Amino acid sequence: MSPPVVVTVAGTDSGGAAGIAADLATFAALGVHGACVVTAVTAQDTTGVHAVHPVPYDVVAAQLDAVLDDLDPVAVKTGMLATPEVVRLVAERCAGRLLVVDPVVTATSGAVLASAEVVAAYRTHLLPVATVATPNADEDDLLDPPPSATVVRTGGGGIDVLRRPGRPPLRIDHDHVATHNDHGTGCTYSAALAAHLAHGLDLCAAARAASSYVVGQLHTSRHWTLGRGRGPVAHTLPDRGVTA
Repeated sequence: MSPPVVVTVAGTDSGGAAGIAADLATFAALGVHGACVVTAVTAQDTTGVHAVHPVPYDVVAAQLDAVLDDLDPVAVKTGMLATPEVVRLVAERCAGRLLVVDPVVTATSGAVLASAEVVAAYRTHLLPVATVATPNADEDDLLDPPPSATVVRTGGGGIDVLRRPGRPPLRIDHDHVATHNDHGTGCTYSAALAAHLAHGLDLCAAARAASSYVVGQLHTSRHWTLGRGRGPVAHTLPDRGVTA
């Protein structure tokens, strides 16, 4: 049988840790076919984000139309959207689908990746139509999602919190991995969540499975020495005994 299709609408990371690189690797590891819509090209490494080039709106729209019309993805996952116009585009074209919104406002390095206008567009247009949003603590505080939004507030200390309208918050505990190799964990988590939802898991089960996947990848990369800054979370698959 054909695998489910999930599309990521996000920016690139030239260091390979986050963004579209993380999303496609995670999709492949979890058994979904990944498509991509590039919203921005970044010059980025383990030390920070050095330049951002937003892709023109009409090119983003053309990519999105091509994927939606031909592959009809089960789920859409967003990352860096770069401009308020693109935020509104995704909200308009993807409402009604499984929509996982990773509101990329800041990078692991602390670099600011979203303007006040983009933040306002998230709050006004995208969060109300999202199946679930996955902000970290800083992004959650900055976005201040409306009570009607479903949110998984991700935490690096071993606790995520699922908030759903009209229901008490649900605490999701997971192992805490002590490592500086955590660049790309937010992208990886949200991509894993989208993949598990595409496979038909309910939100609670998908959130737990996504946390478990990220923890496993962090265990793999916790002692790596890649780059001069905060290293990447692992996007490798287990060694299957393949030799050169």
